Amino acid sequence: MKERINYSEVAPGALKAMRELEKYVAASGLEHSLYELVKTRASQINGCAYCLDMHTKDARVAGETEQRLYALSAWRETPFYTDRECAALEWTEALTLISENDVADNLYDSVRKHFDEKEMVELTMAIVAINGWNRLAIGFRTVPGTYKPQ
Repeated sequence: MKERINYSEVAPGALKAMRELEKYVAASGLEHSLYELVKTRASQINGCAYCLDMHTKDARVAGETEQRLYALSAWRETPFYTDRECAALEWTEALTLISENDVADNLYDSVRKHFDEKEMVELTMAIVAINGWNRLAIGFRTVPGTYKPQ
């Protein structure tokens, strides 16, 4: 696999905009562990190898268990996640696969039981951010395996 474009060099302003979104989400108050699960699950759905490599490494450094990372693609079938995490994962899947569904009111109502209005916006912005990063990494073939956690 060969990188197509190094977008951070070619368009640093675009990277700066994405980093500002990322900074907003990181400072939003959403639990770091929840955010890493959301980033990993969206990256699984989108098939983004670079982001999967990055976010599973970051999640491990932050204390996430191997068991929860390995089972994430089958989260509905396990007892490993809290109700709040399950709601976030459901919302992540619905928005990541938005062209395949209508994001029904009953789903929204179910997720709202675990997130207040501000948190709903913050969670949604987290999903927007990772889907954007996935599209950059996939589109320009960012090479997986090169990321090193801080």
